[in-house]
This record gives sequence, C-alpha cells and structure tokens, in this order.
Amino acid sequence: MKDNYNNPFEDAALTTILVVSDMAKSKSFYVNVLGAKIFREYGSDSLVLEFLENWLLLVTPGGPTEDKPDTHFVVSRDKDYVSHSYTIRVNDCNKSYEILKEKGAEFITPPFINGAETRCFFRDPDGHLFEISEYRR
Repeated sequence: MKDNYNNPFEDAALTTILVVSDMAKSKSFYVNVLGAKIFREYGSDSLVLEFLENWLLLVTPGGPTEDKPDTHFVVSRDKDYVSHSYTIRVNDCNKSYEILKEKGAEFITPPFINGAETRCFFRDPDGHLFEISEYRR
C-alpha cells in the first residue's frame, strides 16, 4: 500500500508559464509549428496548451497581484541569456529539423553531431530556447 499522506503532488500536473509579447504570434508558432493543442483561452492574455504530454501557459506581461506581490511577469530582455530551456528527445534529429524548419522554426544552427548525440536549437517568437536531441546508443 502506497502512503500518499506526505505527497503534496498526488494526481498533480506541472505547467510551465511562458511570458510572450504577442499572443497571436506565439499562438500561431506553438500550434502551427510545434503542433501544440489548445486546451483553453482566457481572452487575449492567456492561452493553455497541451504539448508533448505537458502543459504550457502562455501569458502576456503583467505586474504584481495580491497573491504574488512584487512579482512581475516580463518578456526576457536578451534572448542570448537563458535561464531555462526545453529539450525534446526525438528519434531522428535531422528529420525533425527539416520538418520544423519547413513549418517556420528558425534554428540557430543545423543539427550538430557530438559523439552519440545529434542536436540543434531553435527559439519561439520571444526567444524561449528549444533543443531537439537524438541520442544513439
């Protein structure tokens, strides 16, 4: 018998919040380029997406609220300084690269081979960094 008394996350799911500058542009990117599914929209300032069995919440910039005083949601000022990124494990990095590139993803470089791994990076419209990575055993 599993004791969940001390588990604060029983039946929970993790959602990543991304602050975006242009909701329409970001919505188009995540849905049309990455293939995310729209779960719910809250006006023009919030969009919940289901992506690779994860949740993404896109929000527009905003200031403090009663439940998060002194906290500001802002778009990153410099896309070359990364505080977080996403890695998507794929079966064939070159194939995924070609498909995403054809759909409009702008890659930093073509796929790069480093030993048993092939990987490359692209950004969303606000500079959030994504990596596609293939690992060969």
